[in-house]
Amino acid sequence: MSAYSKIEVSAPGSIMLMGEHAVLFGEPALACAVDARLAVKLVPRPDRQVLVDSALGQYRGSLDQLEPMPELAFVLAVIERYQPKLQQGFELTIRSGFSHTVGLGSSAAVTAATTAAVAAYAGQSTDPESLFPVALAAVHQVQNGRGSGTDLAASIYGGVIGYDMAPAEVRPLCGLPPIALYYSGYKMKTPDVLALVEQKATRQPELYAGLYRMMGQTSRAAEQAVRDQDWSALGELMNIYQGLMDALGVCDATLAEMIHRLRAEPGVQGAKISGSGLGDCVLALGLVESELPWEAIPVSVAATGVEISYETN
Repeated sequence: MSAYSKIEVSAPGSIMLMGEHAVLFGEPALACAVDARLAVKLVPRPDRQVLVDSALGQYRGSLDQLEPMPELAFVLAVIERYQPKLQQGFELTIRSGFSHTVGLGSSAAVTAATTAAVAAYAGQSTDPESLFPVALAAVHQVQNGRGSGTDLAASIYGGVIGYDMAPAEVRPLCGLPPIALYYSGYKMKTPDVLALVEQKATRQPELYAGLYRMMGQTSRAAEQAVRDQDWSALGELMNIYQGLMDALGVCDATLAEMIHRLRAEPGVQGAKISGSGLGDCVLALGLVESELPWEAIPVSVAATGVEISYETN
């Protein structure tokens, strides 16, 4: 039997601060964990059965033959990674403190939390440096090698992180900038946005390559601004990055209106799309005092990433 009678893990959601699109072309990205969290509880079983209870679906199967279930693909991919080291089954209960319809990295958070819980159960290391490569491999398994892993790194490490995709490198940064997040009311799936941008890039490949390089320069300067906790400089760089997102063609009329309304706030130092664009969220740096006609997502930067607690037999 396991040394534990229960393992509980929570992982934060995340948002992109900078580096959208360009991170897929070898440029750095910035992301942060937010204080909306997802919880996973693992209870050992005496047999080889695996039970998962989640808002996305219920699963029952054997450790010896995990059957695919698209709604829980990330969870099952993680379990598969630790399969050879698991002697017994378990029950996994997943509860989220935020909706998967809003861009707070719910898939990354559930992958991070599940990885930590199953790693602990399998007697493996649960430090961020050990969890991240396993979790990233699970994401790539589900997404056919796609996905930068930026949001996953933020969920596992917490706080603000700088990130490079290939080879994967996570740089935890000090400083928790004040943020405000607003949801446009709709979103286009990231793969569909990427396909649209790719289509445009084939007509002007050199110009788009130049845009990605400029995005990378902006992200590097922003990483230094976070290190210096120079929020005024970070705000200016967010506005510059937004101009580059606009040039990519991922800003529509609603997002543009949201950005300009937010920039007009006296307490806001910068505003940009957070995520791939053509919907989803707009991120502001600073304090918003006005009532705006879009859904405010009440989040702040979370200093901690994955948190684990145990109950012993």
